[in-house]
Amino acid sequence: MDSYRWFLFIHVAAGTVALATYWIAAAMRKGTPRHRRVGQVFLLAMLPVLGSGVPLSMALVERGRPLTAIFLGYLLLLTGSACWSAWRAIRDRNNRDRYFGAMYWVFAVLVGAAGLGIAIVGTKIGALLFQVFGVVGVAASIDAVVQWRRAPGNPRWWLREHFNAMIGNGIAVHIAFVSIGLRSVLAELDLVVVQYLAWFGPLAVAVAAAVWLNRKYGGTKAQAALPRGVLEENTRPAQGRSVTAAAPPSSVA
Repeated sequence: MDSYRWFLFIHVAAGTVALATYWIAAAMRKGTPRHRRVGQVFLLAMLPVLGSGVPLSMALVERGRPLTAIFLGYLLLLTGSACWSAWRAIRDRNNRDRYFGAMYWVFAVLVGAAGLGIAIVGTKIGALLFQVFGVVGVAASIDAVVQWRRAPGNPRWWLREHFNAMIGNGIAVHIAFVSIGLRSVLAELDLVVVQYLAWFGPLAVAVAAAVWLNRKYGGTKAQAALPRGVLEENTRPAQGRSVTAAAPPSSVA
């Protein structure tokens, strides 16, 4: 087995674990130790997914598909950013300043710049897929600035950051799964139609889920109490300490 097939095997195997643990965590009561443990397994599974994606994208360049390689690299950046946010939002929930530190802005700038570039390339070559997902990156970068400004007035900022990041991760794992499944189930349809269903279907569902969750749980005027297990006191610093002093500084930010 050559190196490409090894990396592909790792990518698929880790992606399968990520997909399974994503839904297991989603079905569990939020904030419980089991939910956190399964969520950690998901994020750990995403590491080999991201790591194997780099040589796979490089292999696409060698096979004469540079635009596909660039697009895959962009998706790896989007997913890596979402994984970081999902992890740090929980870890830094009592320290807003540490979460909105250097790494937060590195990802915001990179995702926005890469998204703009992908959208421009997509416009030039007439690729709707590039255009739409490029705009997703630009929108995510703008939203990063908006949420940074709103966070001081929203005690649930960390919850919003976490579930939006996990929704973004869900897009990544489901696109891969759905694209493979649809090709076999809907083999009689035009390949372009199948591609659009595989890519835009999960994206549309994710956008709808994000809007609903933000209105219900994530905003300053949330319509519902937090789910059982997600405790309001997680948003408060320990008594006698300020929010910025709730945890020691982190070099990772």
